[in-house]
Amino acid sequence: MSTDQDLLADGRLTDGLLAHPYAVYDRLRDTAPVHRVTGPDGSPAWLVTRYDDVREALANPLLSLDKRHALPGGYKGFALPPALDANLLNMDPPDHTRIRRLVGRAFTTRRVEQLRAPIRRTADHLLDALGTSGGPHGSTDLIAAYAAPLPITVICDLLGVPDGHRRDFRAWTDVLVAPDPARPQAAKEAVVAMLGFFTQLLAAKRKEPADDLLSDLIAVRDEGGREGSDRLSEDELMSLAFLILFAGYENTVQLIGTAVLALLQHPDQLAALRADPSRLPAAVEEFVRYDGPALLAIRRFPREDVTISDVTVPAGETVLLSLSAANRDPRRFPDADRFDLGRDATGHLALGHGIHYCLGAPLARLEMEIALAALLERLPDLKLDGDPGDLRWRPSLRARGLLALPVTY
Repeated sequence: MSTDQDLLADGRLTDGLLAHPYAVYDRLRDTAPVHRVTGPDGSPAWLVTRYDDVREALANPLLSLDKRHALPGGYKGFALPPALDANLLNMDPPDHTRIRRLVGRAFTTRRVEQLRAPIRRTADHLLDALGTSGGPHGSTDLIAAYAAPLPITVICDLLGVPDGHRRDFRAWTDVLVAPDPARPQAAKEAVVAMLGFFTQLLAAKRKEPADDLLSDLIAVRDEGGREGSDRLSEDELMSLAFLILFAGYENTVQLIGTAVLALLQHPDQLAALRADPSRLPAAVEEFVRYDGPALLAIRRFPREDVTISDVTVPAGETVLLSLSAANRDPRRFPDADRFDLGRDATGHLALGHGIHYCLGAPLARLEMEIALAALLERLPDLKLDGDPGDLRWRPSLRARGLLALPVTY
């Protein structure tokens, strides 16, 4: 197994980064601002780790998300069919602007705030199930019992996905985020299953529209926009549904899990938050800064040669921006490796920056706030069950997160 020292020696983004991400990033930031590495797909890439450089690069219009700007034979990545690949993570303006405007109406702070009561009901329902299954005291895997079902319920309700398909979607997502080398066909099978699922779902919504986001997007597609200027292709419609469901579930699961772990490993911070729950909205910013799910932002490709901290990156090569490394940069956040709910964590990059800032950020923040508030209120004796060193992390650079979080309550 590679270590962080091995990574610095051979430049491979492999096991060292997965096992010890923040130790590796500390060494990389101290060594140089930009590193030539071998990316997760085996192709060469440029890794940027310092806060100022990452923030500037995230907003640089010369760094494109469109894979058509990649050099031939360079970036490989994960291949999706066109019906799932025409999404915001692969787009630049003007297409990105057009589609983001269409779906952005569903994720304004005002509209998201209307979901507060339904989210709290879902959280209470899940915690009720812990009580009925284990009595007043018990043990559980908090990921499987709480952190995962909460966001999948919220995002599926928002889109209008029937209950019976939610468990399947969780399984497909897990396969795509952390492919099993022993099952090379599993990811392809998951993609085929998801494509069939969304095809049937769109057909059902066209036949019987409902009061949900997916029905609204179908109306935009089929009617050509309210004023005739906003349009979606069929591939864009399906890709947008896929992205909202995928990202709205996956990232929030990991955010809730790592936030709870941070609190359980820092009892003084947990006690302070219990004493004053009104600090939760501000605390959410420190949770996502300290241990967010995105080790790396979506890859970028320079439209022309670009300079990042005096390093020239040729056009078409792959640029990897480390959000996690930037968020632990002591040049921006003093004593950055310390978990401190009292710090001013605003300005973190866990949810991106610039035009590609996370569309679902208001919803993710609200879900975290409510999920943690419910836990603090209803499980006052929550504790980690076992040695923290035995916790297993998902073997993925796409979304860092716990495979399980065993707790007692």
